[in-house]
Amino acid sequence: MVHRHTRAACAVLTTVGAVVLTAAPASGVADPPPPATGPSAARTLGADRPHADVLRALQRDLGLSAAQAGTRLVNEAEAGTRAGRLQNALGAHFAGAWVHGPTSAHLVVATTDAAHVRAIEEGGATARLVRTGLADLRAVKEKLDAAAHRSGTLDTPVRYVDVRTNRVVLQATDRAAADRLLADAGVDRALVDVRLSADRPRALYDIKGGEAYYIDEQARCSIGFSITKGDEQGFVSAGHCGKPGAKTTGANQAAQGTFKASTFPEKDMSWVATNAEWTATPTVKGEGGKDVQVAGSVQALVGAAVCRSGSTTGWHCGEIEQHDTSVTYAEGTVNGVTRTSVCAEPGDSGGSYVSGSQAQGVTSGGSGDCRSGGTTFYQPVNPILETYGLTLKTGTEQGTPPPGDPTTPPPGDPSTPPQDDPTTPPPGDPTTPPPGDPTTPPPGDPTTPPPGDQTPPPGDPTTPPPGDPTTPPPGDPTTPPPGQGTTPPAEGRSTPPAVQGAAPGSWTAGRVYGVGTEVTHGSVRYRCLQSHQAQGTWRPETTPALWQRVG
Repeated sequence: MVHRHTRAACAVLTTVGAVVLTAAPASGVADPPPPATGPSAARTLGADRPHADVLRALQRDLGLSAAQAGTRLVNEAEAGTRAGRLQNALGAHFAGAWVHGPTSAHLVVATTDAAHVRAIEEGGATARLVRTGLADLRAVKEKLDAAAHRSGTLDTPVRYVDVRTNRVVLQATDRAAADRLLADAGVDRALVDVRLSADRPRALYDIKGGEAYYIDEQARCSIGFSITKGDEQGFVSAGHCGKPGAKTTGANQAAQGTFKASTFPEKDMSWVATNAEWTATPTVKGEGGKDVQVAGSVQALVGAAVCRSGSTTGWHCGEIEQHDTSVTYAEGTVNGVTRTSVCAEPGDSGGSYVSGSQAQGVTSGGSGDCRSGGTTFYQPVNPILETYGLTLKTGTEQGTPPPGDPTTPPPGDPSTPPQDDPTTPPPGDPTTPPPGDPTTPPPGDPTTPPPGDQTPPPGDPTTPPPGDPTTPPPGDPTTPPPGQGTTPPAEGRSTPPAVQGAAPGSWTAGRVYGVGTEVTHGSVRYRCLQSHQAQGTWRPETTPALWQRVG
């Protein structure tokens, strides 16, 4: 969101895509209808034409070549659709899905039923047979969350289901704190891995000032994504950045808008309605201040590459480590955030996470920094859009690589298998639990901060060094405002304006759909393959990457 030109001061792109169950599944597995013909997932989500800045950031932060970066985005797009089809086919026996390898060439799908292994393999994935179903693991996590809420302790700050190890992870400052929480929760300890870390995640807002947007002339945060609501324009950001009614100004000191709603803790979401001098655009601020377009909000898989752009540290990339995480800050617990290996620092709060060209969420908090590395959590964007009845501002154009660029695959059949990479995944592949005591994080685990105080070194950490491309010149209207304090829920769930009056069960642009949701369109029934907000051009019959025809 910018003065007469809205821009998200943080960027991260997501891609997820389409390949299909091509052979008859094993006994006991529902036989999904054959996929509809149409564009591939990579084509639908824009993963086959990524912005050059996205590729450069992936090369820098993930150690990839240009070809590997482009191939990875395409593979992750296609893997999302394959995982969605398998999840729908396996039903209650589905136990998670993730990608791994330098180019995400390997999709793994877990199941609790050996009868489904063949169907998973025929669907283009590696099968992982596990003992515990997702519902049981989530029930354990919920008991831990409830116990943490009762105790009010900050010594067990992070809890999540790790689909890659088929366990619930409890991060604690010491073993005694973990034991107390486990005893209070009354859960089966065999299902929980305790990871010891002195790490204490914190909300990433800053009151020192700098670029981005400012709240009540006291705090600074980063814009997430541009949105609309009826005739109003604005942007989404983190809930801890400002309370309802708080006023925002841009970096150019021009009046900008007002927080219309904000939720924190429990969730970490907000939205700001801007005045007539600010125009929503489908862009986020990429490396060097260049615009990167957002094409949608399709949720990426665990293991997928994700990039973040914030007003303090600029553009950085990493991987999605786990969805549906609970994290306890000093201000309270936030549920349903996504854990990543991307770094961030104070002032980056509220900024964009993008996978490919797909909006993922807004920065909530984390630990560490962008000098020594760290762990961050983002509030997924789809729940923000659904809760407040907002429509994501999207575009269709993506960066066009130069002729002959190996990162651009030819338009392909949506059933094309992932492009393999001869590179052997590095030791410590997340699909393989590390040997040894699960209570000890492996060396370099992002949940373990380096020795010493996590407070940034002397000097204002919100001010990038001279020449840093994340710092616009004085008076640049492209930089918006900061956030502040905790804010209680201010607005309940509402229906996006675009879907008011829509027939129940009918596909409607502007509505947020989750995996497995069924809709009708043109008298045909479809089942959702990937969580997303429906775009006007993403009709079910033309997007096999997102919808599976079932009748």
